[in-house]
Amino acid sequence: MPHAAPCGFLVLDKPAGLSSHACVSKVRRAYGLKRVGHGGTLDPAVTGVLPIALGQATRLLPYLSGDKAYRGVVRLGLRTSSDDLEGERLAEQPVPELDDAALERALAGFRGAILQRPPQVSAVHVAGERAYARSRRGEALELPARPVTIQRLTLLGWDPAAAELELEVHCSAGTYIRSLARDLGQALGCGGALARLRRIAALGFGLQQAVSLDALPQPLLDPLAALGHLPHQQLLSDQWDGWRCGRAFAATRELPPAGPVAVLGPDGNLVGMARAVAGGLLQPKLVFDAAG
Repeated sequence: MPHAAPCGFLVLDKPAGLSSHACVSKVRRAYGLKRVGHGGTLDPAVTGVLPIALGQATRLLPYLSGDKAYRGVVRLGLRTSSDDLEGERLAEQPVPELDDAALERALAGFRGAILQRPPQVSAVHVAGERAYARSRRGEALELPARPVTIQRLTLLGWDPAAAELELEVHCSAGTYIRSLARDLGQALGCGGALARLRRIAALGFGLQQAVSLDALPQPLLDPLAALGHLPHQQLLSDQWDGWRCGRAFAATRELPPAGPVAVLGPDGNLVGMARAVAGGLLQPKLVFDAAG
């Protein structure tokens, strides 16, 4: 029951200067596949982990962990239209004398569950249009704050001469590091903007798995590599035909109610996703090799 076409994940170490869409186009050409998608857009200036799904694995993207991690540098003493150094400079202010203790006090206010206002230049939809499109036409937008969670926020270094601090951030999906730079600068009373950013983890993948665009094609990562955070259930041989027809089947162990479950075929390969339902059953939700 192997898949007819490649099915798996590729983790790119995205270079600066390329959009995520351009990276997907290069992967399509390298593997001769149309069905390719990425998990989590990176701005062109940002480098690092860009997970790419190929073939049927594109259907697994909604099941992956949304948490991400970054290392970035914040420049204090200025505000810009985009909350990074790519935007127009709006104001510059002197940076107060800061030590690690003062920076730690400021960072403490951004740990845990917070409300965050996205940057003006962002992909958030406003009245059916991306915020960045309206911003580039000169519109001033008041984007509402949204709940995000910053699980870890670590000060890696502080350079007073350059007015730059280096941070490591582990956060939920939807967190903007540019907004964090802006808000941290505001909390310190001098303004701030993101100077550099590198994503070190996303969707359960890390830099240790990443390859460069120049090294393509590479062997794909097994789809199961991205689903370690979910329970697994292996089909018995006599359940295979029913699975392919979308019939519910009995779970062999207790599973979280209504939660997603990765389903393995009798040979141990991933064959789709199911959902735990009443009566100790698993209902197929995504079947790779469906009958008919």
